[in-house]
This record gives sequence, C-alpha cells and structure tokens, in this order.
Amino acid sequence: MKTSAELRKAFLDFFVAKDHEEVASSPLVPANDPTLLFTNAGMVQFKDVFLGRDKRNYQRATTSQRCVRAGGKHNDLENVGYTARHHTFFEMLGNFSFGDYFKQDAIHYAWDFLTVTLGLPADKLWVTVYEDDNEAADIWLKEIGVDSSRFSRIGDRPGGKQYESDNFWSMGDTGPCGPCSEIFYDHGPGIWGGTPGTPEEDGDRYIEIWNLVFMQYNRDADGNMTPLPRPSVDTGMGLERLAAVMQGVHSNYEIDLFQSLIKAASKLTGCDNLEEKSLRVIADHIRSCAFLVVDGVLPSNEGRGYVLRRIIRRAIRHGYMLGTSELFFYRLVETLCDEMGAAYPELREAKSQVARVLKLEEERFAETLEQGMKILDQAIAELDGKEIPGETVFKLYDTYGFPTDLTADIARERNLTLDMPGFEAEMEAQRQRARAASQFGSEQQVEISLDGETDFTGYERLEDEATVIAMFQNGESVDTLGDGEEGMVVLDRTPFYAESGGQVGDTGLLRLGREAFQVLDTQKRGGDVFVHIGKFKGDVLNVGDSVVAEVDDEKRDGTALNHSATHLIHAALRNVLGNHVQQKGSLVDAERLRFDFSHFEPVTREQLKTIERMVNEQIRENHMVETRIMSLDDAKASGAMALFGEKYADQVRVLRMSDFSTELCGGTHVKAVGDIGLFKITAETGIASGVRRIEGVTGARAIEWMEADEDRLHRITDLVKAGRDEIDDKIAQLLERNRKLEKELEQLKSKMASAAGSDLAGSAVDVHGIKVLASNLEGADPKSLRETMDQLKNKLGSAVIVLATVAGNKVSLVAGVTKDQTKQVKAGDLVKFVAEQVGGKGGGRPDMAQAGGNNPEALPGALDSVESWVREKLGA
Repeated sequence: MKTSAELRKAFLDFFVAKDHEEVASSPLVPANDPTLLFTNAGMVQFKDVFLGRDKRNYQRATTSQRCVRAGGKHNDLENVGYTARHHTFFEMLGNFSFGDYFKQDAIHYAWDFLTVTLGLPADKLWVTVYEDDNEAADIWLKEIGVDSSRFSRIGDRPGGKQYESDNFWSMGDTGPCGPCSEIFYDHGPGIWGGTPGTPEEDGDRYIEIWNLVFMQYNRDADGNMTPLPRPSVDTGMGLERLAAVMQGVHSNYEIDLFQSLIKAASKLTGCDNLEEKSLRVIADHIRSCAFLVVDGVLPSNEGRGYVLRRIIRRAIRHGYMLGTSELFFYRLVETLCDEMGAAYPELREAKSQVARVLKLEEERFAETLEQGMKILDQAIAELDGKEIPGETVFKLYDTYGFPTDLTADIARERNLTLDMPGFEAEMEAQRQRARAASQFGSEQQVEISLDGETDFTGYERLEDEATVIAMFQNGESVDTLGDGEEGMVVLDRTPFYAESGGQVGDTGLLRLGREAFQVLDTQKRGGDVFVHIGKFKGDVLNVGDSVVAEVDDEKRDGTALNHSATHLIHAALRNVLGNHVQQKGSLVDAERLRFDFSHFEPVTREQLKTIERMVNEQIRENHMVETRIMSLDDAKASGAMALFGEKYADQVRVLRMSDFSTELCGGTHVKAVGDIGLFKITAETGIASGVRRIEGVTGARAIEWMEADEDRLHRITDLVKAGRDEIDDKIAQLLERNRKLEKELEQLKSKMASAAGSDLAGSAVDVHGIKVLASNLEGADPKSLRETMDQLKNKLGSAVIVLATVAGNKVSLVAGVTKDQTKQVKAGDLVKFVAEQVGGKGGGRPDMAQAGGNNPEALPGALDSVESWVREKLGA
C-alpha cells in the first residue's frame, strides 16, 4: 500500500525525472485571478503563462496544488461528508507543458505513471477522448494499446452548443481551449455505475482519476477556433482519489490521511463509530480551514473570510451533533501537521497561529451555538409544513452567526427546505446592519452605528485613563456587561491601536479595579471610532465607568519592530531593484513580518543579501524616527510614499528614518531605528504574476532564527565530518562521488542484465519450435528485468519469456513475447496468469506486460506453470 505522502512524492519525482520543474503549491488565495474566490485547480497559478502574459524559465512544470472548492461557482460544501469523494479541500497533482510537449508525450507519461510506476492493471483503466479528437484516439488505441472495449468518445451535451462537453475544456467563453482525455478507474462490477458517456456514468463504479487537457485552440468572440501556435498541456489528478485506488478502498475518507484525522476527531469528540458522517465532515474541514489561515484568510463576515467562517462553524456544529461540549476543532491542527507538514512546511511554520485562530473562532461560536440551535429546534417544532421561514433563517444568520448553508445542512437532515426568498427580503431590509468586520464572537455579524472619532493616545503611551462611552452585544447597544460576557467597548480615548495598514490591532486589558475587560482585538467602526473587542471578567462593567486601558506592551513592541522594518525593506528594495517596486500589501504582528511588492522576477540571493545588509546598516546607524503631521499634498511633494491599502485624510502622518525612508503611515513604530536590533530575511517567494513576497523576523526572533540556522550548520558539519571552512568542498566531493557511484551502478546493472541474458538463454525449453523461459532473477529491479528481457528476445528469436524478482514481500513480473508469436500468445494474458498465482494483477501490450504480487512463496510454482500454459495456448 502506498501512503498519500508516498504517492505525492512518486508523482512529483516521476515528472522531475522527465525534466519538469517542481513548482511549489501556490496559496489558496489566487493573487493573479480576481475572478476566483479560491485556487480550485492546479493550473490557476499558471493561468498567465498559458495566456502568454507571463514567461517562466521553464517549459515543463509539475505541482501538487492545494485547492479549495467551498464558495462561488465551484462549491462542494453541502456534499462534503455525505459522498465518497466531495471535499472542501483537496490536492491536485498536475503536469504542465507550456508550448513544449503535447498529446503524445502527455498520454504516454500518464499511462506509464499509472501502469508502470504505480503498477495499476491496464484492464482496470478506462479512457475517454473528445468525440472529434482522432489524434488522441490514435495514440491511445494504436500506440498505448488500450483495449477498444475500455475506450469511449464523448461528444457534446444533448441540446447544448458545440464544444459543450465533459471532454472539451475552456478557460472562459473566449481564449485558450481544447479537447480533454480522461482516465477512469474501474472499481469493479460489485459497485453500481455505468461506463463514461452512458446514462449510468454518475454511479461509483467508474471514477475519474486523471484529466489531460490539450490546449489546442484559441476561441474568439464569434466562436471561431484558431489553432494555437504553441499548444500546451494542463493535467489534473486528485491525490485523494488516487490514494483510494492504490489503497484498495472505495471512499476517499478511508485513505490513510483521512483515517488519521477521523481517528483524532473521534478521540476528541468521544465518538467511537468511525463511520459517522460528522467525523468525515470534521476531518475534511480541518484541512481547508488550516490551509486558508496559512494563506492569510481570517474568519470574517464577507468574502473569503466568510467562507472560512462557514466551514469552521459547520465543523463545530457537527462536533456538537456528536455530543461534545468541549473545544476540539483547533486541536486537530497537530494531527494535520503530522500528516501534511512535510509536504507543506508553511503549515508547520504557521501551526501555532492556525491553532490560535481556530480556537478563538471556536470559542466565539460555541457560546452562541447552543442558543441558536434551541431557536431553530423551536421553529422546526412549530412548522405547519416543510419550509423554515426566511425570517427564522435570517435571525439565525444575523444574530447568532449561523451561515445559511449551515441552516440548510440541518434542514436537509430533517427533510426540510428553506424560504430563501423570505431570507433575501430580510437581508435587503436590514443590509446596513447585517455585516460587521469585528473579529470576535457574534459581534462580527452586524454593523454598529457610531458617530465621531476616538482620541488615540497610543503614539505617546501604552497606558491611559479613559471612560466607557458605549458598549455593544450582538450589534445592539447595551449599558452593562456581566461576568463572562463578550462584547465591544468604546472609550473616549485609548492607547490601543486599531487594525489598519497591515498592522494588527492591539490586545490588553481595560482595568476596573481588580476586574478587567480582556481586549482580544481592536478594530475601527464608523470611520475613526475604535472598538475594543473581547470578554469581561468581573462583576459588572457599566457605560460611564472609568477604566485604565493597558496595552500588551510586549506584543506592541514586537509589532513595532516588524512594522518599522517593513519601511526599511521598502526603501532597500527600491534601492536595489529599482523604483518600479511598490508595496502591494503587508502583515506585521509581534512574531514576524510579511512584505509584498511589485517585481517581475525572483530576487536573486545576492540581491537579498544586499537588501538585508542595507537594512541592518540602517539599524546600526540608529537614527531617530521622526514623525510630522502635514498636508497630503505637501507629503507627496516631499517624496513620501503611501502604504498599500491605507486611506489618508487631508492631514497625514509622515514617518521619516533619516534620508533612507520617508512614508505616509498611521502605524506605531520604534523611537530609534536601532531598537529593531537585527533584521533577517527568512523567505522570498512569488505570490502572483509580477508580485513577490519577503518574509522576515526582527529583534529576538531574528536572533533565534540565526541560532537555529547555526545549529543546523553544526549538525551538517558533524554529519560530513568536516570543519566549517571545509564544508563546501566536502559536500561537493560527496555529491560528485555519489554521481559517479550512481553512474557505475547503472553501468553494472546493464552489464548484469546482458550477462543474465546470456546465461539464461541456455535454460529455455523448446515448445513446438518456440523457446519458453521462466526465471527468477535474484537482486534485480524492474528496470533490470526489462533490459534482460530485451537481451533474451534478441538471443532466442521466437520466444515466450517470464522474468521475476522479489524485494521483501513484493514480487515484480515481466512477460515478453516476440513479435512473430503475439497472435498466438499475448504477454498480457500470460503475466495475468502468473500474477494471480502470487497474489497480484497485471497487464500490458501483447509483446510486453508487467505485473506485481505480494506472495513470494508461490513464485516458484507460478514460474513452473508457464511452460504448460504456453503448451496449452499453442495446442502442443
């Protein structure tokens, strides 16, 4: 059995060996395609390459792309957990040709990977092509040798337009398009379902595992098809579906990856029945939620953040259905990292942050879920018919944070429907207060109406006395907050910075004697009103109370280091790369910084070293950070740069760090540049066409990063037994030695194959004028078997040959029949006959076929039976 991780690696290694560039998965937020909510296919990050807008330094690529389909056009959410193969998150394996190879190589690569690398039996695979694609059909039938009984031509949909077919792909109404060739796996007659193209094709017997898209034409607005000057290839194969096939299970949820998550969810929820659909939902949803957070999406009430919140709350609700009242969902992050962290190191790096985000959202929703369920249960109990009123659906959404599809999910389980027109009417009537951008509890679900602005004192101090002037719960104004209650608190003045310009909102405490309101986030509402979002712990907090507002100074200081460093990075980038560099986004908190900027190619290692050195030179010079308030026009005239996404009034705050950096910025910063201490770049990547990202750390975090790097270097010197000054030469020597040994090994294997062919030829038995040979080659590998087979065919003339080798508990078989005898004896039939005796299956061409098995003990008898089988076939 191959694990999901092994299959992922096998796929990528296969195509790297075919001169493909292994390209890392792009984020789930598609930076180069505003038409998509999430990355939903492997080709998304290459869209501009296929359109000719972007050029790469490679013409072949392979990826394992993380994808989400849970919103917009591609939305599988309501089916997740109820079917065998629907997921919100999945991995798509793909290989791509940008005007390089086309149909012939793509088809051969696919078939070789499935039947040779993975050893899937050819008679379990079904192939489809577009009805008019004779070129692909000939390759499959004449070159690959696919049995015509397992081959279909799929035409246009009945009543549809030309090229509207499951086997014809297009990027849109116009642009690149072309026919597809799909490969299906046959789960066998025990599963209901018809062959592709038949009315029963939606059954589960024949499951599509790989789609080969041939971008062959350009379609104009009039529907005219023009052949592309450089046809390209885009393929996609679901890792989960492939794992199910390779692991011999019918449902994706039975594969190793999901089973570990399901078992972890079972333990956390106390549900012992591993077949529970709710466990499947939870196992699926932790993957999409975790990776969305990794890629910068946070729960909110609109856009991508709203989709994330829907998924999180659906998972929590299924935990509630299983009877758990404890926080559990965020605890699955650890298991997920164990399963997928090696393939996606960014998940491991963000593990703590992901767990924090999910835990906070879980805490928010857990406190409102029970009450919302009571309201829904009561509404259902009072129904006269089978439809839940739109007013109830809206109340659950507006007040209790229930996404409508979660309510629909519950309704479906009880054979009910929703009054969606009524819901939409309620939404329209209250749209202005239906959304809030808060980051805590049900406060995120509604707007609050506030006038005026908050007096922000946080530039000068981290502690200040203030008066509570307003409070809100569930979007409604309240006069008091009791012990344990969540809400929003508005002060007349505050040292808390509200999230803006890429800088996170402050956290801390609003002290009322020994009691305190714990601030978990600070946001802006109504323009310039700061709201403190969190939970009160104490007797009672009243409007009009005086409090001491205390910012978490450690978090603020760490955030200031990173924010000031982004200004230095921006200036250094423009110095090193050119004035075309513009900030395209940033995220700074106490742990790290992320800076996105416009640039047309990867930043070289030397350029990164120069940028890092330049920033650290500024830190050592320790100039004071100056701030001035001036008109926006004067600021622009002085050359001050505006930060991405920031809105500025007529009077702006200008931040200056000597002559090196001058920018408009309302954030909080260090007093002197030297306070940053140290800056270290930890990563530089491309996130979209023309957009790059630098990630880094400062201060103590930078020291910790460098110490870890030093530790790694020490471990390497110990492993190669060389000093620091000798390590480069030592590793180069080891690599060169390894290359020589690999070359010598290949030559030795070739010689052994040739020698084995000579030695074995004398062992062949004559059966009616045909040489028959069946032998076990100890120590050989599948490649050696094939080479030896070629040697024997040349030596024996007319021959039927079976060669085998054993590695551990695995038997590898190769059967060969010389061309002049394939009408009488088929290699595929022979290898199948032998494979069945050693617990396996196989198949292939009439002249060459391969198979495997897992019962080495039966191999001698299986090989002995070859001669009698051939005699029977020949009638001798």
